[in-house]
Amino acid sequence: MRRAAVAVAAGAMAVSLAACGSAKESKNSDSSSSSSAKKGDNIKVGLLLPENKTARYEKFDRPLIEKKIKELTNGKATIQYNNARQDANLQAQQVDTMITNKVDVLIVDAVDAKAIQNSVQKAVDAGIKVVAYDRLAEGPISAYTSFDNTEVGKTQGQALLKALGSKATKSSKIVMVNGSVTDPNAAQFKQGAHSVLDGKVTIAKEYDTKEWSPDNANSEMEAAISAVGKDKIAGVYSANDGMAGGIITALSGAGIKVPVTGQDAELAGVQRIVAGTQYMSVFKSYPQEANVAAEMAVALAQGKSLDSIAKDKVSSTSKKDIPSVLVPVVSLTQDNIKDTVIKQGYYTVADICTADYKTACDKIGLK
Repeated sequence: MRRAAVAVAAGAMAVSLAACGSAKESKNSDSSSSSSAKKGDNIKVGLLLPENKTARYEKFDRPLIEKKIKELTNGKATIQYNNARQDANLQAQQVDTMITNKVDVLIVDAVDAKAIQNSVQKAVDAGIKVVAYDRLAEGPISAYTSFDNTEVGKTQGQALLKALGSKATKSSKIVMVNGSVTDPNAAQFKQGAHSVLDGKVTIAKEYDTKEWSPDNANSEMEAAISAVGKDKIAGVYSANDGMAGGIITALSGAGIKVPVTGQDAELAGVQRIVAGTQYMSVFKSYPQEANVAAEMAVALAQGKSLDSIAKDKVSSTSKKDIPSVLVPVVSLTQDNIKDTVIKQGYYTVADICTADYKTACDKIGLK
């Protein structure tokens, strides 16, 4: 990870929100009403996360965001939470509930970034500011924070080429298992990976995996093995750790051991890296992302400017120049487990090195 980039991201979080002004309210503007500004710390925040199959959302994102909101408001903020369980219609209903409950600001990680647009518009029409979290939702959102998703894909692609070494030739056949088409991040991951892999290896089969499902990824990998041939697959690009688990099960069943990428640094993924069945994952600092989202939400609810928090601008197809913070990422391999997930407190050595992985941990010096 570029140290300068980390410093910028960390600095963005450390900046105080105190010296920020309020502005007049307009229907779709990014300023807040004077009544919102008068609420001080007694604000009501809605938090909507997309699914619970990926471990990160309940283990990291939710508690981290809630903790930071409480810190920023001296424990006075009220937080209402829902998980959509990968159901876009359910998430739309949850937005309606948040509007009925008159939250001051809404943090939304969209199940379907396009389908959520009408719900975002309804929230804004009701005077509720919307922060797009992790995925760039369509509609008149006021702020956005995520990781540099194109860089994630590049990081995965570069790691796969490194793992292949001398086998990284134009004749080497790679299988790509991408994320869901309803997730705009998945398209950026794929774009970043292709920018690195195209021309260096041959993409023999490629899939966009519905709902990021490990079961679907398993079936896709089995189909790829049949189509490409078990002895002709040099490596697999998997967009995240959950799918990597399903992919590796299919590979193992066919007696194939090749480099497999991942993302999210899930415990099971880290353990597979230790064991050598998965080559890498992408480590993301969820505390940085969560803290930024909380800071944005509190500032918007209190009628304050985002200028001291969000130095970047991004655009969706429906909104231009959205105040944004993009957090950098790290390639996680056997070589830096101690310096990433353990150092930042995600897991302990005991969490990773259970009985099934004790020998593998000893082998790589993880004690």
